[in-house]
Amino acid sequence: MKFFQKKKERRSAVTTQIRAADRHPFGMLDSYVPLGGGDVRLYRAIREAIPVLDAAVMKTIRLTGGFEVKCEDGRAEKELADFLRNVDVGRSQKGIDAFIDCYLDSLLTCGRAVGEIVTDGNREIAALLCGNVCDVELHEGASALDFEICGRDETGMFQPLPYQELILFTPLSPEADAPYGVSIFRSMPFLAEILLKIYNTIGVNWERAGNVRYAVVYKPQGDILDKAYAQVRSQMIAREWSSAMQSGKNGSVRDFVAVGDVDIRVIGADGQVLDSEIPVRQILEQLVSRTGIPPFMLGLNWSSTERMSAQQADLMTSELGALRRTLTPVVEQICSLWLRMHGYACAFEVVWDPINLQDAVEQSKAALYTAQAENITKQETKVKENVSEGQMPKKNEGEKTSGDEEEET
Repeated sequence: MKFFQKKKERRSAVTTQIRAADRHPFGMLDSYVPLGGGDVRLYRAIREAIPVLDAAVMKTIRLTGGFEVKCEDGRAEKELADFLRNVDVGRSQKGIDAFIDCYLDSLLTCGRAVGEIVTDGNREIAALLCGNVCDVELHEGASALDFEICGRDETGMFQPLPYQELILFTPLSPEADAPYGVSIFRSMPFLAEILLKIYNTIGVNWERAGNVRYAVVYKPQGDILDKAYAQVRSQMIAREWSSAMQSGKNGSVRDFVAVGDVDIRVIGADGQVLDSEIPVRQILEQLVSRTGIPPFMLGLNWSSTERMSAQQADLMTSELGALRRTLTPVVEQICSLWLRMHGYACAFEVVWDPINLQDAVEQSKAALYTAQAENITKQETKVKENVSEGQMPKKNEGEKTSGDEEEET
């Protein structure tokens, strides 16, 4: 009778999580919720996480170019140019070009930029400094024309800053309901988070497939003795296998010898890795299109015949022109203050360097064709003048006229 005999418990395999949940290091993007205002830290995280976007910002800054300030007074223009070339902008840098680059970097990334004109109290501008946009707020009055730039005081509260005329503030494409500008990264968090997940998954798959892992399975035989010592033999096999693998890391080769039925397999060798080229390209196309930079300028060779066309050059020129119009009031405020502090009342104008985005080879060909056309025009004019004077044009050596060709025929 086996009714009251205790049944043997069947041991089942235990599922164990041996790897922590893998996430990309930019966890802020996972918890992003679209809000009315932008998050500066989020935008900086996107730029840090995706190198193509960081390169797009740097390309835009470089393509914006430099400028000169023309004054009606020659002496004032010379002194002002010397000031703009040698003014201290902090962090061991000099010149207003370095200040404008930092100012534009904050403008594109954060949607707004803030700066300060530092005076030495002796009718001289000592430095131009860029500030952190997170430390500044705008308090509007009864109208949009009435606003004050505020900063934190000793208690952490925002209070109007003194000397408002020495503070520089520029929003990028401000909206009607808010004085703060719009960052070029505002529409990117959702797609950027998907792209980082894909890249993180690729890294995890390569870690698992590239760093080969083995499953060593020991199968006891049918005899009682082998089953009794199955656990001891499994521990011995695991120890010997680990020792053999460690010897391989040190450059030596060691054989693994086991007694009994031992099965060794590679973990994940038959797993299929999804192709990520198409989704990555689709996401990058959306992200790069927001920056306004052609993909081939960022190293994305999606087509073998891509180059700067005339239409693309016109679009980029208009984008760069809009950025220049945004930066011009900042330069005018600095120059106007310097001229007034030095007793000059002359008018001035900010003249930006010409934007040249066309292909150098195409421009060279166009210049060659223009020179050839001008040469042909001069020759035809000279021939007409000789004919009008009754002189026949001279033939060059080796050149045949239509009459000579008819005689030879």
